[in-house]
Amino acid sequence: MKGEIKLFKQKHFVLHSQWPPSGDQPQAIDALTKSINSGNRFQTLKGVTGSGKTFTVANVIANLNRPALVLAHNKTLAAQLYSEFKAFFPENAVKYFVSYYDYYQPEAYIPQSDTYIEKDASINDRIERLRLSATKALIERHDVIVVASVSCIYGLGLKESYEEAIISFKAGEKVDEREFLSRLVANYYERTDYTPEPGKFRVRGDTVEVFPAYEDETCVRLTFFDDEIERIDITHPVSGHVIESVKEASIFPAKHYITQEDAIANSIPKIQEELAKIESDFTAKGKLVEAQRIKMRTLYDIEMLTEAGYCSGIENYSVYLDGRKHGQPPGTLIDFFPDDFLMIVDESHITLPQVHAMFNGDRARKNTLVENGFRLPSCTDNRPLTWEEFESKIKQAVFVSATPGDYELHSSSVTAEQIIRPTGIPDPEVKVLPALNQIDDLIDRLRDNVKRGERSLVLTLTKKASEDLADYLRELKFRVKYIHSELNTFERAELIRDLRAGKIDVLVGINLLREGMDLPEVTFVAILDADREGYLRSYRSLIQIMGRAARNINSRIVLYADVMTDSIAHAVNETMTRRKKQIAFNKKNGITPVSVTKSVRDLLPPELAAAYEGEKHSGSSVSVKKTRASDRMSVSELERAMWDAVDKLDFERAAILRDAIAEREQAMKRKRETE
Repeated sequence: MKGEIKLFKQKHFVLHSQWPPSGDQPQAIDALTKSINSGNRFQTLKGVTGSGKTFTVANVIANLNRPALVLAHNKTLAAQLYSEFKAFFPENAVKYFVSYYDYYQPEAYIPQSDTYIEKDASINDRIERLRLSATKALIERHDVIVVASVSCIYGLGLKESYEEAIISFKAGEKVDEREFLSRLVANYYERTDYTPEPGKFRVRGDTVEVFPAYEDETCVRLTFFDDEIERIDITHPVSGHVIESVKEASIFPAKHYITQEDAIANSIPKIQEELAKIESDFTAKGKLVEAQRIKMRTLYDIEMLTEAGYCSGIENYSVYLDGRKHGQPPGTLIDFFPDDFLMIVDESHITLPQVHAMFNGDRARKNTLVENGFRLPSCTDNRPLTWEEFESKIKQAVFVSATPGDYELHSSSVTAEQIIRPTGIPDPEVKVLPALNQIDDLIDRLRDNVKRGERSLVLTLTKKASEDLADYLRELKFRVKYIHSELNTFERAELIRDLRAGKIDVLVGINLLREGMDLPEVTFVAILDADREGYLRSYRSLIQIMGRAARNINSRIVLYADVMTDSIAHAVNETMTRRKKQIAFNKKNGITPVSVTKSVRDLLPPELAAAYEGEKHSGSSVSVKKTRASDRMSVSELERAMWDAVDKLDFERAAILRDAIAEREQAMKRKRETE
């Protein structure tokens, strides 16, 4: 019943586009393709905003005809890239792989206050389905592009265990029906008599209907005759109508983390051995509380594993369940790709440092748990890849950025540049104005922009500043919203769509508007406190922010600064150099600049919009943290949310709500006094 997995015929990538490559794109495509075909490991595409870097990458993938992993630094950018690649390659398998948590509070311990925070998470079933669909495509076919966030370097389970769990079968094959059902249950499928949902199966006499966990539009129906599969039909899950009859099919597991048979039984002695050692170490050091704590917690987990085959925090024992050695890298999405895959690192100057930092943050949190007797030391083997492990898994890569980092530039054999935009739009003019009266000047410029029916972006330095400025502009009758990291994926996508559609005129943010966002309606970008040298006002950050205004011929940029910092000078000089090159190219080739025009559509494709719909009312960090005076939540609603956060041991969130309640009550008190 295992058999061989049915593979699609080798299929080439077919690129769909209304226009051929133009401007600097043909040279960049040619340089990157030749470099990769020559066996060079790293290459960089350095392209200005609006030069069509994604289109260039799509052409490179089509030329090479190799599977690709496109790595993005956040879900919002990943969603935009996913939408673009699906449009470029409608005949091929373009998949989406990001963290499936709507809400995630990792297990932690704070020694200073003796506070233990239990793990709490809410899994988005639709996102999990898209993740399962991605790994299924990688096993079945060659023409696959997976757009992923940096969460793809976290442990996913071993590919070998996942592949061995796949149930393959053929019409006419002799299969014991009970054995087949047992294997479905072992692969985390649940039996149901009524609800045809992904990840479930139902039995009706000699017919077994399986609703794959990675799809919601098909059902696999097996008709048995005694111990033989008589017929295999692919049907509609609701109507039951037969879509097609097939000779063979495969059912992939409903979860990525699959343990080998007898894995738990083999793991128990190893867990007991480690427990005995660390308990002895604690006792020898006089840490009797820690010794008792680790003993009680681990023995309870062992009992649950023995009796139920599962325990809360089972992932902390993954090194034993996987059969790995201590220190050995976990299985990740990257392991599902063939050896000839190509990695595309989008906005590499942000994405690579993120990957670099993920392991250290995870290890620091778990070391605290281990040192205080909450977890065995082996829990640290449930982790993301280290930088060295991640780097070793990259066979060949293209780093894509308008401002590549030193790592990309120094390690790349070829750096292809795209300075000329196919639209002919030159970089916008930049003004540096005094920061002393920046708000008054900003308001005048925003009003002028609103009169022209154009949109604006304003960049502040802090979240509180973005919220306060948005409140102030709202009092002045501007249609304005703020955007920052406390907004979830769905809310960010809604704000960007509303800005483009003209439902709001001004969007105030910190750094989420920098990389990758395609906003052709924006004609004015204002950067407040541009001379506060640091990460948010570095040369690279300024270039990225200014790039948001590079898709409209009427664009203008204002930097408010009292000091001409090196970063400002460098960014302004580079922008002006690019502007001159584009104008000279336009004059030489008779090009009249034209603003980018794109239909206003949801940033999230339909399947992702449905997946993230749950975040909108999920009680995620956004809904409760953006508790400024302008919010519509009443004091009683804020209090209920605060106590809900306390119940979940999310004390940071509870403290923010507490402060918001106090602020609201003070405002009400002041109002009563003035009346």
